[in-house]
Amino acid sequence: MKIIPAIDLKNKKCVSLVQGIPGTERVSLDDPLGIAARWVNEGASVLHLIDLDGAIDGHRLNSAMIESIVKDFNIETQVGGGIRSKEDAAALLDIGVDRVILGTAAINNPHLVEELACEFGGERIMVALDSRDGRVTTHGWTKYSTSTAVELGKKFEGSGAGSILFTDINTEGLLRGVNPKPTEELVRALKIPVIASGGITTLSDIEAIKRTGASGVVVGAALYVGKFTLHQALRLE
Repeated sequence: MKIIPAIDLKNKKCVSLVQGIPGTERVSLDDPLGIAARWVNEGASVLHLIDLDGAIDGHRLNSAMIESIVKDFNIETQVGGGIRSKEDAAALLDIGVDRVILGTAAINNPHLVEELACEFGGERIMVALDSRDGRVTTHGWTKYSTSTAVELGKKFEGSGAGSILFTDINTEGLLRGVNPKPTEELVRALKIPVIASGGITTLSDIEAIKRTGASGVVVGAALYVGKFTLHQALRLE
């Protein structure tokens, strides 16, 4: 299981929001490139880059910063936030992003996943399923769909997506620990890799997610506030 540091970008800063709510920044750092360098130097093999301005407002204000990180560091990257069209996804893949993360766009237009998978290869297409109280949300977690993560996961697996990013919104950003059950249910239902996100607070949480069979876990706030170090987390891979 890969340990994947998150770099969430808002207004060209690296931030950590509570429950994804603007204005709740627990961390706000001015040097995202320096943060990326830190995680690379400490041994990360993948970086998780999210343009929160794109995810929340639909305006990808951090594109230049993301491009710099992708081009300056020899590391695998997965990028999401505000990818609304084939053109958005293609632009990121063309600059060297390894995987684009489609959320709202995939749910609103499932054919987009199939189209991108056919053109670029399914391994480069990740679908984000952000779930609260058992239902997948869209539009920066502000709107509910009628489907569960398992239902949509199976659908997108069939459409050619190479992996699923599953975020448990009930625990995301709270630093109160994880609930591994929803991740485990999704892992058992799918053949493609599932990357888990949300709630990681201690090294024990990482171990709990590893037991679900998830292929990776995204870690954000806990690293930034010093709950543990990346070196410690990487020993659990």
